[in-house]
Amino acid sequence: MDANTQPQTLLEAMRYFSDPDVCLDFVALLRWPNGVACPTCGSVDVRFLATRRVWECKSKHPRKQFSVKVGTIFEDSPIGLDKWLAAIWMIANDKNGISSYEIARGIGVTQKSAWFMLHRIRLAMQTGTFQKLSGDVEVDETFLGGKARNMHKDVRERKIHGRGPSGKIIVMGILERHGRARLAVVPNRDTTTLQAKVREHVAPGATVYTDELASYAGLDVDYLHEVINHAESYARGVVHTNGMENFWSLLGRTVDGTYVSVEPFHLTRYLDEQAYRFDHRKENDGERFVGTFEGTVGRRLTYDKLTGNVESSDVLVTERQGRGKRKPKEQRDDRRQDANTGANAIWAV
Repeated sequence: MDANTQPQTLLEAMRYFSDPDVCLDFVALLRWPNGVACPTCGSVDVRFLATRRVWECKSKHPRKQFSVKVGTIFEDSPIGLDKWLAAIWMIANDKNGISSYEIARGIGVTQKSAWFMLHRIRLAMQTGTFQKLSGDVEVDETFLGGKARNMHKDVRERKIHGRGPSGKIIVMGILERHGRARLAVVPNRDTTTLQAKVREHVAPGATVYTDELASYAGLDVDYLHEVINHAESYARGVVHTNGMENFWSLLGRTVDGTYVSVEPFHLTRYLDEQAYRFDHRKENDGERFVGTFEGTVGRRLTYDKLTGNVESSDVLVTERQGRGKRKPKEQRDDRRQDANTGANAIWAV
């Protein structure tokens, strides 16, 4: 696509994508820059069926006909591309996130549909990489969860035991200064847990800045480890974790201000969203939009998988045909937890 004709603002995007043909051409060009290819066999020998707005592969195999949505997060969605693209633009560029209610009002869908759309877009924002961070790296943790003073007495007694962060979720952040952030939900702040994450994501020889938490003692074996004691000061020259503190501030405004209540089993996708915007903060709105869209190909998230109702696509088909039995709630919750704390939860970018 010509950068001069690509929309640069939300108003331009709404006008640009109001034409279904423009939407189709835009998505097809980004997905298949070298020409439309069959998602089943990869053949480029296809023809376009204008009456149905789909392509047909000339090779003989099942599912010869395919739309531009097949093989993307949009697959099986009855919602038009104009609404999908508008939603992608808004979530990619609203610094503090955007709620499903706002999306629902803005593009004219139900809140439930908007919630599902946003989670699929967050999946597209996952940009996991095996490249380790280097140079100056800041490491810190934060706790996410409701404030005790805002809880009913019975809820507070159930979740909060004594003082400290009991009942909250621990999120670990690793930030390469002037670079990207890596986030992970961790079960505790033990030495083994935190140092394993540092060694997994930071290249040996880097300079690692942490606070005075005892769990980081021993990192000087592989890194130049600098410690800032927050009881004395927040910075000592270049020794500080202010970059991570800034990120936690942005995350707090997103979670507390926009989303208000985030379920633990969905938290990793909200972290994906915030990390993506932070990592691409130097890009303009149009570039962030295109970058997010490029992540939509080759990924799919069904509603049943998102809510933990099924374990695989085979079970999904069985249940849709009425032959499967719905599992007890506690088993569905376990699967839902597993679906959001697996391989994708290790990386939040």
